[in-house]
Amino acid sequence: MADGSVAGVVSLKGRVSAEEWQARVDLAALYRLVALYGWDDLVYTHISARIPGTDHHFLINPYGLTFDEITASSLVKIDLDGKILQETPYFINPAGFTIHSAVHAARDDAHYVMHLHSDAGVAVAAQKMGLLPLSQHALIVLPRLAYHDYEGIALNHDERERLVADLGDKTLMLLRNHGTLSAGATAADCWVGMYYLERSCTMQVMAMSAGRDNVLIAPDAAQAEVLAQTARGMGGALAWPACLRKLDRESPGYDA
Repeated sequence: MADGSVAGVVSLKGRVSAEEWQARVDLAALYRLVALYGWDDLVYTHISARIPGTDHHFLINPYGLTFDEITASSLVKIDLDGKILQETPYFINPAGFTIHSAVHAARDDAHYVMHLHSDAGVAVAAQKMGLLPLSQHALIVLPRLAYHDYEGIALNHDERERLVADLGDKTLMLLRNHGTLSAGATAADCWVGMYYLERSCTMQVMAMSAGRDNVLIAPDAAQAEVLAQTARGMGGALAWPACLRKLDRESPGYDA
C-alpha cells in the first residue's frame, strides 16, 4: 500500500511497550535495508530480534511478505519454540527460526540475528578457501568470522548445537553452501556486520575473476594492523542513523 501499511495489520504503536515498539521498528528497518541492497530471496531467509525485558520472546517476519513490505506492526511475536504469542493474520515459517533460535538461546549478546542467501555470500561460502584477506573489508570481517558445514535445509533441531558450537564467540558466519549470518547486540551492529561480510564476499567474487594466482593477499603485518585498528568495533552506531535516513527517503513506512 502507498502509505506503507500491510493488509490486515493493525498498528501496534502505543499498544505494546516502548521497548518492544523500538525493537519492531529497528527489525523492520533491517528487513527493508536487506531488500534495498538486493540481498533478499523472495520471502525466504529471516531476521529476528529479541524483545527486551521478556522471557525469551522474539520478533520475526510474517511468512509470505517480501522484505520491502515488512512493517513494525506486521512483525510476529513468538517464543523460543516458534509459537505465536499475538493476534495476527499471518503465520511464520517455524523451520526458518531453527538457526535463529539456536543463536538467540546460546548467546545473550545476540539480540538481532540475520541470515541471508545472497549471490556473493553463497558463492564465497561454497569456495573451499572461504573468505580470503583480499580487501580492507575482508580484513575487518575475518577476526569475527566463523564457519559451519552444510547439513541440508535447516529443519533438524539437532543441528543447532553444532551451529552454535561453530559460531563460538564470533558475530559473523559463513554457512557452507548456504549463505551468511550476522548477530549483534543492536540492530546497528547486526546490520554493519552483515554489510561488511556481504561487501567482502562481493569483492572476492569480482577479484577472483582474474584467477587465484592473480590476486594479492594482504600482508600479514597489514592484517594485524587492521585487527588492532578495529578492536573496538565496526562503527555501527555511527552508520545506523544514516541508514535510517536512507530508508526514510527510499523505502518509507517501515516504522508503521
